[in-house]
Amino acid sequence: MRPVDARDPLPGLPRRLPGPVQVIAVSGGKGGVGKTSVAVNLATALGHAGREVLLLDGDLGLANVDVLLGLAPRYTLAHVLSGERSLSEVIVRAPCGVQVAPAASGVARLANLSPAEHAGLLQSFSSLGQRLDTLVIDTAAGIADGVLRFAQASQHLLIVVRDEPTSLTDAYALIKVLSREHGVRRFRVLANMTRDARQGASVFARLERVASRYLDVLLDYAGEVPEDPCMARAVRLQRPVLEAFPDSPASRAFRNLARLAATWSVPDGPRGHLEFFVERLVRGPAPSLGALQ
Repeated sequence: MRPVDARDPLPGLPRRLPGPVQVIAVSGGKGGVGKTSVAVNLATALGHAGREVLLLDGDLGLANVDVLLGLAPRYTLAHVLSGERSLSEVIVRAPCGVQVAPAASGVARLANLSPAEHAGLLQSFSSLGQRLDTLVIDTAAGIADGVLRFAQASQHLLIVVRDEPTSLTDAYALIKVLSREHGVRRFRVLANMTRDARQGASVFARLERVASRYLDVLLDYAGEVPEDPCMARAVRLQRPVLEAFPDSPASRAFRNLARLAATWSVPDGPRGHLEFFVERLVRGPAPSLGALQ
């Protein structure tokens, strides 16, 4: 793990000890809620604090993580699936210091993998020998099989919502499917693009009220990210807002989210047969990430 810089924006963030990797999937019921920006900036905030973070672009057919980070990867997860490259060969380090497993864009087949193909991709993580603290997965939107498989494979599922009827309805649908059909019981909810200090809590309360009435789930409020013009400017610059505009309201919100995420527990063993893809990577420490330089 690289040393924390004296300018570390999260000096109070405790270091993780060697052991199980923390796995956070960032999802949302519909597109347009900003989940990819949330995943990129959460990973960046954790990376700034000295964590070794791998950001996996789980939107396999419509990848955007590389675009938001200004990357032009030579190889992607498509090459892993075809057998042309190993997973370690496609992983790149972004300028913000975070490791990225890039997906492909505009490849329809990747968006419609068979269960066997998806399992093969998950299994490819067993070849990684690098030391990781946190894996952040940016899933696709909706309730497609790929989204559900990544959600099942994670210890913590962060649902990004906006104060819009369609966003809340689709987020509820995702929670319903995961809880009733896949046994996921706990969800963390982040309100994005809020316009005042009370809006985020209000959005969460509405979703939690319906979910608690009809579903056997536990929803936790993960806070809010305010509507901030610096976010759009950072996207145009293809940089995380934390690096482009570190003092902006959105950057402060992502640092708060990273502090909160650092408190989320990591189980000693996998919750299910997919959790973190392979038990080997969940349970044991591994060598340095230097091999990916």
